[in-house]
Amino acid sequence: MAEQSLMVDSSILIDYFRKADKSKSRLVAHFREYERLYISSVTEFEVVNGATEAHMLFWDGMLSRFIVLGFDSEAARKAAVVVGQLKRKRKSMDKPDLFIAATALVHGLTLDTLNKRHFEHVEGLMLAE
Repeated sequence: MAEQSLMVDSSILIDYFRKADKSKSRLVAHFREYERLYISSVTEFEVVNGATEAHMLFWDGMLSRFIVLGFDSEAARKAAVVVGQLKRKRKSMDKPDLFIAATALVHGLTLDTLNKRHFEHVEGLMLAE
C-alpha cells in the first residue's frame, strides 16, 4: 500500500454508483490500495440529497465503509482562509467543494476527485494522481 489513507469526493462515489462494471471504477481500486478511506460529511450530503428510498439502501451500505469527517469549526476557519487565498488569485469555487477541500486540508488528507479543476487552485491541497 502506497498510502494508508485517502479522502474521496462525491464524483468518485457517483462514478461507482453509475458504472455497470463496478470493478473498473476508481473506487474499487482505492479500496484495494488504501487501508482507510474518508469522505466529508458534505460529500455524504451530496450523494444522499434527493436519493430515492431504493438508492438510500445502496448509499447506506456504501457510506458505512467510509470514515465520515464532519465539517467542524476548524474546517470552517480553514475554508475562510482558502476563500481569502482564492480571492487574491481572482478565483472562486462552489461552497460544497470549498468545504470538502477545507476538511481534507485540516486532516492532512490527499483528495481524489474526477473534477480536479474544481480543486486545483486550493493552496496546500494534495490531489491524487
